[in-house]
This record gives sequence, C-alpha cells and structure tokens, in this order.
Amino acid sequence: MSGSLNKVLLIGNLGRDPELKSTPSGQSVARFSVATTETWKNQAGEKQSKTEWHNIVVWGKQAEIAEKYLRKGKQVMIEGRIQYREYTDQAGVKKTACDIRCDNFVMLGRMEDGGGSREGGYSRGGAQDFEDHGAPSPAAGGSFPDDDIPF
Repeated sequence: MSGSLNKVLLIGNLGRDPELKSTPSGQSVARFSVATTETWKNQAGEKQSKTEWHNIVVWGKQAEIAEKYLRKGKQVMIEGRIQYREYTDQAGVKKTACDIRCDNFVMLGRMEDGGGSREGGYSRGGAQDFEDHGAPSPAAGGSFPDDDIPF
C-alpha cells in the first residue's frame, strides 16, 4: 500500500455542551469532549471498564450545528482524524494536545431524548441542511416504510 490513512470513528457520549467561538477571520469553531467506555471481564470473571476522553474540534457551519443541537450526555458518532497541536501553558511549559478533527457527526439515540434519527446528523459534504432532510420524520407523524430500513 503506497498511501497512509488517518481516520477515527468514535461512538460515545458528550462530556460537555459544545463551546462555539470564532477565529479572527470569522471562521466558526466548536470544541467539546466525548467519552467512550470499554468493558470486559478479567480472568476472574469480574466486569472491568475504562473510559477514555476525547477532545473534539469541529469547524465551519458544522460547528454552528453542533453548538445548536449537541448536548452533554447525548450519544453521538464522530468521524474524523487525529491532530496534534503544541501550545505553551501559563507557566511557560510547552505541551502537546491530541484532538479529533471532526469531519462528520451523527446524533444517536431517540428524538424525544434530543438524539437523532435516521435522518439526523450532518456531513460537511452534504447538500441538505440539518433541519431540511427531505425524509419523513417520525416526530412529524410520518413513518418509515419497512423497505427503507437497512437492517
């Protein structure tokens, strides 16, 4: 294989509401955290778990959508890539941070709980806005024909 790949796919819960800011040039950027938890049984058969926290960065229109719809505790799928950045803390010490640069996110869970549905989510390459998806919405009284369910 002659190329390389930097791709991340996370499904987890938001640790905090997205914080929306603008760069000096007017570009929107949102930051939030997502927790993923792995569970397993050890050799003694006892259930173990470990939670990892991921810093998520979203840019542009997608950042504005994230700030409007994503809420702490809700489940989300994040698709993106790993990016490292260096910064100097208040004590003057150089540090490195690892972020997930979000290219796409999908709200998961039930709509009543503030989650998404089949049409929920936003892709930076999508031509449709988050609210104008053109598919029937169960919340609006529509239904999905069984033939449209992919599983």
